[in-house]
Amino acid sequence: MYKFIFIFLIAFSAIDLLQGQQVMTPEILIQLGKVSGKGITQDGNNVIYSVSKYSFETDKNTKTIYKIPINGGVPQEIKESTSFLKDRSLSPDGNYKIITKDVKLKDVTGQDYYKDVANSDVKIYDALNYRHWDTWEDGAYSHIMYQTTTDNMTISLDIMSKEPYDCPQKPFGGSEDYLWSPDSKNILYVAKKSSGTAYTLSTNSDIYKYNLKTKTTLNLTAYNKGYDTNPAFSSKGQLAWLQMHRDGFEADKNDIIIRLSNKPVNLTAAWDGTVNSFIWGENGRKIYFIAPVLGTVHLFEIDVPKNADHNSYPKQITKGQFDVNGIVGQSKNTMVVKRRDMNHAIELYTVNLVDGKMTQLTHANDAVYNSLKLSTIEKRMIKTTDGKDMLTWVIYPPNFDKTKKYPTLLYCQGGPQGALSQFYSFRWNFQLMAANGYIIVAPSRRGMPGFGVAWNEQISKDYGGQNIQDYLVAIDELAKETYVDENRLGSIGASYGGYSVFYLAGMHEGRFKSFISHDGIFNQRSMYGTTEELFFVNWDLGGPYWDKNNTVAQKSFTSFNPIENVDKWDTPILIIQGGKDYRVPIGQGLEAFQAAQLRGVKSKLLYFPEENHWVLNPHNSLVWQREFYKWLRNTL
Repeated sequence: MYKFIFIFLIAFSAIDLLQGQQVMTPEILIQLGKVSGKGITQDGNNVIYSVSKYSFETDKNTKTIYKIPINGGVPQEIKESTSFLKDRSLSPDGNYKIITKDVKLKDVTGQDYYKDVANSDVKIYDALNYRHWDTWEDGAYSHIMYQTTTDNMTISLDIMSKEPYDCPQKPFGGSEDYLWSPDSKNILYVAKKSSGTAYTLSTNSDIYKYNLKTKTTLNLTAYNKGYDTNPAFSSKGQLAWLQMHRDGFEADKNDIIIRLSNKPVNLTAAWDGTVNSFIWGENGRKIYFIAPVLGTVHLFEIDVPKNADHNSYPKQITKGQFDVNGIVGQSKNTMVVKRRDMNHAIELYTVNLVDGKMTQLTHANDAVYNSLKLSTIEKRMIKTTDGKDMLTWVIYPPNFDKTKKYPTLLYCQGGPQGALSQFYSFRWNFQLMAANGYIIVAPSRRGMPGFGVAWNEQISKDYGGQNIQDYLVAIDELAKETYVDENRLGSIGASYGGYSVFYLAGMHEGRFKSFISHDGIFNQRSMYGTTEELFFVNWDLGGPYWDKNNTVAQKSFTSFNPIENVDKWDTPILIIQGGKDYRVPIGQGLEAFQAAQLRGVKSKLLYFPEENHWVLNPHNSLVWQREFYKWLRNTL
């Protein structure tokens, strides 16, 4: 009976949509098509992409693969994409193929140590890195191997079969972590060759070259102690990769490095920005990359020099109030990219590399958006307390009427060095917030890329400092507008944004009437004691809480610690926590909720036992959305 009613309600929503429903709803948002570019066919004439959709009626995700002419046209559904695209795992000579396989290298479980206790569920650790992201370590490591294509004989990379590290890297590594050399004689792979406690303290990944004939491994980036990632060869056989210089700083400036005369050359060293991803141009004379810039993300190009003394400087190709958040591939003077903005989920576009003109290629969600009234997104520059200009996005409700007063939300971005660009989230969705009648104020406070390296780095070790003042000056400035109801201000955020909400709750001096914090840092001490990537807290907080002589760290654990100001909490707060979040572990949310309850502050805990730092289950996501807006209706 319940299932029938639920299906009826979903069907009723679909009928409303077809009849011209005017604003975004959580149900529509969750069921939008998610477009993913797979690549360009080897003849350069077609683009392969997929569209994934979730249906509440069937409770299933479906993925459909399409082929569409690169110049536009009607997409053709195909069964699979591998026959149309170059297989990255296949060697150029066709003789070998890379595969990945988990290899058990360490004893962890009770059964590993004691064969007569088959029903035990204990795990035994003698070092850190006992859990990562949302998974407890089980002693198995992901290794790449290669097979002969004639008889499928599997061959291990000798050194990798014996050492405890992962390639692809966990938790998010994929095929970008390995590739063949153009002559098929070597495999290049990315790995962080440390384990245990050392693994949690470092970001030092390297690019290794394994020779199939000699079965020897050479570290190509041993000189660099930060991240080395995403190796790629040009059509001329030249190697490039991404590199961060400083060990332990996961948000360091990300540069493009090339090998020139067998030496590394930093192409973007003189550029005051950071690179998200790149591809080689077809002729090997240019590299194309995407990077955050002034509250957006755009496509750039840079010339590849012939010698180390030649200086190159990036040229921005695309411009506008949107994000180019991924590159699919190039065919002559046409680049295929992913594009999104705060009103639209990702679609594929072509870019004319000569003049930057963009043309929409896929139209997975056009029918939905054409039926909706969209938000107006305004870019405003606000003067900070230290006299700098700060870009702030302001998102207005559909049918905005400046003669009315609207409740307004200060959005606090996570990261903390995450770009607040023209992103389109399927949870923190500004279009949906605005459709519910809220104005959203989203400041590009200190700590965000796209405004120069100094602006990006300032937030480290200053969590409760200038960036918090950036938030307050932004909401104070918007509160002066006649259409903002200064008596109905709220503040929301997740991760570092959740920390910001917890911190603001203890010092906002009556500005806000409601708070929502999702997976936020509440207690810096217990965060340091339970988070899994210690390099992050060491860098951003300045060190461990027990180092009494470290004045920087002590400030992080006292002055900048939200728990220290709980005695000032007096504002309703919704606290959301994932049970499998090992980055900002469960104790953070539980401590905050317990403190609020014991202080008599109106509060609610929304606990997702099977979710990590995100909410991925569609049903959980729908509950998240409904509770989010219910809380705001009841408190704001």
